Amino acid sequence: MDTDTRHSLIRARAQQTGKVIATDLADETGVAVQTIRRDLRQLCAAGLLERIHGGAVLPSGVSNIGYGDRRALNRDTKIRIARATARLIPDNASLFLNIGTTTEAVAHALHAHRNLMVVTNNLNVANILAANPACDVVVAGGSLRRSDGGLVGDLAALAIDRFKVDFAVIGASAIDQSGDLLDFDPEEVRVSQQIIAAARATILVADSSKFTRKAPVKIASLAQVDHFVTDRVPSEALINHCTDWETRLTLV
Repeated sequence: MDTDTRHSLIRARAQQTGKVIATDLADETGVAVQTIRRDLRQLCAAGLLERIHGGAVLPSGVSNIGYGDRRALNRDTKIRIARATARLIPDNASLFLNIGTTTEAVAHALHAHRNLMVVTNNLNVANILAANPACDVVVAGGSLRRSDGGLVGDLAALAIDRFKVDFAVIGASAIDQSGDLLDFDPEEVRVSQQIIAAARATILVADSSKFTRKAPVKIASLAQVDHFVTDRVPSEALINHCTDWETRLTLV
């Protein structure tokens, strides 16, 4: 089976089930798993699929993929982004961490920091930081979103409004080529906007796969972000915009 035929079959299976597994595709097509992995990398680079551990899923448009699969997406890159972000945050600082798998990675990367106060609407982040006795954790109340441990809604926004922190560390589900930061849940977006307003500096943490995704609700613009930590910015024009906006890029 030639490459084009395999790519068509892989996309067809993804359309049918929303998710494909490399070993299953290798059995079906009669090629090595390494060949299928190369096919998946090519399809993901073209924005047609998104990698997960062991396979790929359809890129999201109006609904997000499962939280477990999102955790597995680009895990090594997220760890590098998290470590670079932790270096931007000094001891004795206050910060906000919002919902997201990359912000969870940042929470892990803060394990050695001292005298932090962290406000979060992410129960996963709160549990991670509970292991650091030198970190005070404040959980912003709200409606629990069981799928990812996020707290959203009016109560979360009101709680955040009581703070003025040094840093807001935020994620996004997608980034438009114009620099717009996008997400799926209007309730979560409202909280993210409140977080940005309550911080002296905003750090966006997002890997380059977010440039291949789509989401319907605008959080903010990169023009409102002080630091953007990522592995790659695919557009020279967007890099120039960041320079004009005084948005500092940190590439890992």
